[in-house]
Amino acid sequence: MQTTETTLRGLFGRMVGDEKHGWAAASTLHAIWVLYDRVLNVSPANIDDPDRDRFFLSKGHGPMAHYAMLAAKGFIAPETLDTWAQLGSPLGLHPDRTLVPGVEISSGSLGHGLPLAVGTALALRAEGRRARVVVLMGDGEFDEGSNHEAIAIAGRLGLDRITAIVIDNRSASLGWPDGIARRFEVEGWHAATVDGRDNDELYRALTREPDGRPQAVVAEIREIREGSAA
Repeated sequence: MQTTETTLRGLFGRMVGDEKHGWAAASTLHAIWVLYDRVLNVSPANIDDPDRDRFFLSKGHGPMAHYAMLAAKGFIAPETLDTWAQLGSPLGLHPDRTLVPGVEISSGSLGHGLPLAVGTALALRAEGRRARVVVLMGDGEFDEGSNHEAIAIAGRLGLDRITAIVIDNRSASLGWPDGIARRFEVEGWHAATVDGRDNDELYRALTREPDGRPQAVVAEIREIREGSAA
């Protein structure tokens, strides 16, 4: 069953106390919504299946949208959201894979998600599996050099089961000449730029047939719409 915006807004709203990172968390909401509702083959029923798809939240300093979706899909109880960031809660300001069902990597220190995705995709390929590995990052995170090594390796090795979603809210320190998508394309990736709050645009980009190249989806956060979930 697909998740409604009303449900997501209600779950998201149960977490208060980290307004500093509210923008970082809200900007990922539509991408995570589309992934869990319409793209990823992952659920509480198959979370231990080695052929499940993997979702890595590299932008771990804003995990609230991910927590809300995990509650919507039954990985965690909705009541757990009320304990967010409190002493003893499994839901920390940064997600911990050992505490939160459905969280694949512990993150928050930026620049780690894509390298981990490359390693995971290589391991899955070695095992003959076709599971997808989707990693969600922020444009500011690209100030970390580790990402650029991972982009080059994934392109050279043709890791076509990796998808990198980059939330572009123009927070990079120096910006990106010719755009973020071009940074991936010169390394052999397929790249598309979409409206980060348009669920159908996100869906079409995320369900493109693989062609031997890893793919990047740059999700631009172009404006805050009145009444939007983000």
